Amino acid sequence: MNRENITAIILSAGFSSRMGKFKPLLPLGETAVLDHSVHLFRSAGISDIRVVTGHRADEIAAHLRPTGIPCLHNPDYETGMFSSVVTGVRSLEPDREAFFMLPADIPLVRQTTLIRLLAAWQAGSGQILYPNFEGERGHPPLISGQFAQEIVNWQEDGGLRAFLARHADVAADVAVADEFMLMDMDTPESYDRITAQYERYDVPTARECVTLMTQVLKVDERIVRHCRAVADIAGQLGTALSAAGCALDPDRIVAAGLVHDLARTEPNHAAAGAKMLREMGFPGVADIVAVHMNITVREDAPVTEAEVVHLADKLVRGDQPVSVEERFAGKMEKYGDIPEVRAKIEGRLNAALSIKRRIEKVVQRPISDITGAGR
Repeated sequence: MNRENITAIILSAGFSSRMGKFKPLLPLGETAVLDHSVHLFRSAGISDIRVVTGHRADEIAAHLRPTGIPCLHNPDYETGMFSSVVTGVRSLEPDREAFFMLPADIPLVRQTTLIRLLAAWQAGSGQILYPNFEGERGHPPLISGQFAQEIVNWQEDGGLRAFLARHADVAADVAVADEFMLMDMDTPESYDRITAQYERYDVPTARECVTLMTQVLKVDERIVRHCRAVADIAGQLGTALSAAGCALDPDRIVAAGLVHDLARTEPNHAAAGAKMLREMGFPGVADIVAVHMNITVREDAPVTEAEVVHLADKLVRGDQPVSVEERFAGKMEKYGDIPEVRAKIEGRLNAALSIKRRIEKVVQRPISDITGAGR
């Protein structure tokens, strides 16, 4: 696919009146809000990025000058966002294949969302593509360049939304595991929320995990049920350990549990799943998924999040809680007469039992009292 013929238009012309501060240049992590949108498109292989300016245009231009990204000034920005849409679209050359349209105040769209939209575009899924999370459309839509002149000439109420609705017959939704493509930052409260979420950006939310498994990857329902059961037990263990003073992140643990078998049908599925998650921008759970089958245990070290998920996986058979011994009994009976396989099974069993003993020592009660597994 020739991504050089795809343009990204970032709308950064508004007053930021509800925020009380100029949104595009507010800090988010180590850079500004606007920089995150620029990086998003570049990371997805989009090199033609254009920023529409209006209010405080000189500051935006000065900020972007080192990047080489062109600014398109909208002299009519006071009339509303659609005038900025028109400014951006009017700049498109006739040979532009398609374009993204993203308001600058939606800075945490995930790279994997753009990748899925581009793949759907290449597959010919529609002339207007919307990212869709849990049945709700978000940003940015990917729009065919054939509509550029019609958008520039559009005079009816409702702006771009109304124009696109007029062409619903050539539109399609693309399922994405991206809760953040619905999150804008119009107020100080929403900015605080996005700033807090950014600190956990490398970990998918539980809702994103479920969508990834069921709507994006369409994993077999039996595997999904197993992952949910593992996540439930892992979450209970993580919460108990945190209450006992361990520096663990229960949300990260639950997320890893929900997706740990996303590549279950692949050879060496733990490594394959970890690779997929890193490529999706989820390194915060990839390392946990990588060791959910085989893990090196240190008896003298604090319990880790990876160990919690590893053990939780060994406390579930199918989607039902079992004891560690029950979990391995079937495999031992089936493969125990093959020496090299038996050695691997015993190694995994011993690792799981070691983790179990260490957790019980920390929480001062049997794991079965926490999770019900193995009762």
